[in-house]
Amino acid sequence: MLVWLTMAGVWIADRLLKILIQGHFLPGESLVLVPKLLHLTLVLNPGAAFGLLAGRTWVFVGTACIVTVGVVYAQFRVAREQILIRLALGMIGGGALGNLYDRVTLGTVVDYVDVRLWPYVFNFADSMIVIGVGLLLIAAYLGDKRAIKKGSESAVTGGLGSSSSKGADKPGGGDCG
Repeated sequence: MLVWLTMAGVWIADRLLKILIQGHFLPGESLVLVPKLLHLTLVLNPGAAFGLLAGRTWVFVGTACIVTVGVVYAQFRVAREQILIRLALGMIGGGALGNLYDRVTLGTVVDYVDVRLWPYVFNFADSMIVIGVGLLLIAAYLGDKRAIKKGSESAVTGGLGSSSSKGADKPGGGDCG
């Protein structure tokens, strides 16, 4: 349920923000929020991140569909206790759907977050995809750390579980007492 709720929430927030920006800005128009750092600038981006592959809408529509199907598939494979992974999947799926909606309805993506530290403009959906991927990387790192810890505990106990009768049917196995 967390994946679906997050995906829907991200998509709705993305749509609302884009509607708000499009309703108040003309393409190229900018509003300074933090001088020399953060502006709102409406850009209609026909390409991918950083304007790459402009005009190849079918590539991005296909990619967004594959990502969305992958998220839906993955959410059935991830345990409910894996909250970080489920949240990340929802963020990635919602971001992909947000940009997919723009590409299908407008033929371009509405970007508006203009951080003046680099020349590229992005949107909320892009942010959710990047943050979601970051959370997946953190979850993978934490999972590897747990596996390493579990492996070293196993090495210390000689791979034996908590049962003292393990190996009792083998010569020299079982309890020592």
